[in-house]
Amino acid sequence: MATVTIRNLSEEAHRALKARAARHNRSTEAEMRAILEAAVRPEGRLRLGTALSEMSRKIGLTNADVEALEHGSAAEPMRFE
Repeated sequence: MATVTIRNLSEEAHRALKARAARHNRSTEAEMRAILEAAVRPEGRLRLGTALSEMSRKIGLTNADVEALEHGSAAEPMRFE
């Protein structure tokens, strides 16, 4: 796991972090981790796997369809002769 050092944090910010951590029953370090995680991994972010799964359900794609695609051969290109 990575380690991060924050330099030059104001005393006011440090006190506010400590107070916020106490309200959440966490250590100051755990509170900072929670804040950073929430900032870089927001709840409403697009999750590609979930989005693809929902799309396939909407169009009625089944496991049999997926298997057919996996085992099928490539389509023959059109000939203009």
